[in-house]
Amino acid sequence: MKLSEYAHKLGITYRTAWEWYRAGRLEGYQMDTGTIIITEDDKNVRMQTVAIYARESSLKNRKKLQRQIEQLTIYCQAKGWNVDKVVKEIGSGVSDERPLLLDLLNDDTIKIIVVERKETLTCFSFNYIQNLLVLQGRRIEVFNLADEDKDEMLNNLQSTIDAVCSQLYSLQEAKQKSLKIRKVIEIE
Repeated sequence: MKLSEYAHKLGITYRTAWEWYRAGRLEGYQMDTGTIIITEDDKNVRMQTVAIYARESSLKNRKKLQRQIEQLTIYCQAKGWNVDKVVKEIGSGVSDERPLLLDLLNDDTIKIIVVERKETLTCFSFNYIQNLLVLQGRRIEVFNLADEDKDEMLNNLQSTIDAVCSQLYSLQEAKQKSLKIRKVIEIE
């Protein structure tokens, strides 16, 4: 079957399938015309293991966390995917110390990670994570590509300010500096 048909069958982009072929993860050949033919038959097509990752920055947003999971589950069902794992985490999108996300990224049996927005996974360097997963034959599926809402952006900015201040100053000084900076940029 053509590489484009193979990609459609698995519910992945052509580019992802092409990266897999180029990395030697798919059996096939390229015709003189440039068309790539995948020689794996239907029985050998790998089952996609799917995980949902939902995150909110604080405990007060628990209801939003549950809403994320419900929406993502419906999205996966519409795609014809069985959800194998659901990961819920409370923590800043700025932090690189989220143990549940790290476990999920290290679990190479999970082939598709579904998130509501890019910022759910990380506030910075989303494309780096995405490209590294593609090289492993894995991918991130983003449900909502719309821009994040203002409150979430302000929470992310606040978390960034707190993180930088805590690294530069002692704990007490960091709280004071962070409060001063928030006043200057008028974050409530």
